Amino acid sequence: MEAAARVIARRGVRGLRVEELAAEAGVSTALIYYHFKDRAGILRRTLEFISDRAERYTTEREPRTEALDPRRELEQTLLLELQDEPLVRENSTAWGELRANAVFDPELREDLAKATLIWVQEIAELLGRVSPMSPAASLAACAERLTALVEGLSMRWLSGILPPAHARTLLLDAVAVELERLEHP
Repeated sequence: MEAAARVIARRGVRGLRVEELAAEAGVSTALIYYHFKDRAGILRRTLEFISDRAERYTTEREPRTEALDPRRELEQTLLLELQDEPLVRENSTAWGELRANAVFDPELREDLAKATLIWVQEIAELLGRVSPMSPAASLAACAERLTALVEGLSMRWLSGILPPAHARTLLLDAVAVELERLEHP
């Protein structure tokens, strides 16, 4: 799965060749087809893999790290999507490639919609800890806006249009605006 994420990040979904993936993973093409059946299976599993990997690097904390208050946890979770680290760059690039390809692939679109919904629900849950009296629909709408913003900022940062520090500042400003909106509808 790591090899698939690397190849998709480097070549894009349209540039994904099973032979190159097999070489990157150090296995035979037959083994790739045995485990994933077809190209759609590779894409589906890669999407799951990068979603799981993103959840790990945005939620795992050092054991000795003191607990964050709910707002800081929300901010930290979102900001960790904009880390200028090779793993995050690869993950974000592969996610963007899969998202762009979903425009043309209804099956991938469905899988992407599920993965996005899970992410939105996780952020809505964090928002609910910050603003526990807010209605669920308001939390979901706020989470939708914030996750969409992270995706957009990530693509601008990855393409060199936006420095990572500025992307993080814009994100924190948006969190403040959204929380204010939740507190004073």
